[in-house]
Amino acid sequence: MNLNFDINQIKWFRRELLAWGEKHRRKFPWRNTKDAYAILVAEFMLQKTNAPLVAPLYKKFMEQYPTVEALAEAQFIDIKNILQPLGLAFRAERLYKTAKLLIEEYQGKVPNTEAELVKLPGVGKYTARSICANAFGQSKAVIDTNVARIFERFFGFEGGKVKSRCPLLWRKAEEIAPENNVGMWNLTLFDFGAGVCTAKNPSCGKCVLRERCDYVKQEKN
Repeated sequence: MNLNFDINQIKWFRRELLAWGEKHRRKFPWRNTKDAYAILVAEFMLQKTNAPLVAPLYKKFMEQYPTVEALAEAQFIDIKNILQPLGLAFRAERLYKTAKLLIEEYQGKVPNTEAELVKLPGVGKYTARSICANAFGQSKAVIDTNVARIFERFFGFEGGKVKSRCPLLWRKAEEIAPENNVGMWNLTLFDFGAGVCTAKNPSCGKCVLRERCDYVKQEKN
């Protein structure tokens, strides 16, 4: 298993995916803002939940709690009731605690560093880096199950069992990501994993990466 990726292969991979993204990236309300609070709320809602399910609840939530202050002053039961359709009851509690903490320790501002963000309740490495990339324009690549699947299939390697905790996958995510607009790059990967390089029955026949994809080569053999 060769883990030294060819730079030309990486450049081709980026170019093809970004071209695909220009036509196929999905439109969600949290993608039309750089407001760190709005993006933080979206990232909480998106944890272990498909984006299309989140969209209508996100809009309702932001109308009711448009600022950190509004959320921190809310009744917890009301927050819990809004988020209840998404499941994972603990996320409402963590989001509420985060809002309180932002008021008490950060003057109502969302921190702009990964190190500070991961101190917030319910914010791990993935969520922190997504906020850094999408709200603050930082070059922070991310790994989740979908992104890992694309990398592993195309480049022909296997990361750890728990993808989000695999050091190899995080290193490769950094290596593969472009220098600029990493937030947009991350979103492209998410959407490609959701629509083309799916866990079951991937659309290899119409995939823009098929001519150089290791997974496709292996399937043909």
